[in-house]
Amino acid sequence: MREAVWEALLAMRPPFAPYEIDIHRMVRERLLEAGFSFTHEAVIGKGCRIDFLVGDVGIEIKKGKPDTGLIQAQLLRYAACKSISALIVISQRYVKLPETLGGKPVDVLTLPQLWGVALP
Repeated sequence: MREAVWEALLAMRPPFAPYEIDIHRMVRERLLEAGFSFTHEAVIGKGCRIDFLVGDVGIEIKKGKPDTGLIQAQLLRYAACKSISALIVISQRYVKLPETLGGKPVDVLTLPQLWGVALP
């Protein structure tokens, strides 16, 4: 499931400077086009609400450049939830994250990757 969700997200072509709500809309539309069932703003545990839950793959969206420490702490909480087997972070800017958190794989997709250029 993780690979299929990842491949579907790679087909997005976002505008240069979207608002976070625009990124949510693009992800939603792309997941629907790819035929996935999902929950938007899914409650996956006490105090844990992830942007999208596709099967057991959680997708978290961040606008701008996320604070590495804060997002790692957030993702560790998500990874502790039994309903999560993998996490995908979609961000406007690059953020370095470990390949796994809490024993769950973490993939990072930056919007510039989808434009075909890498911005610092």
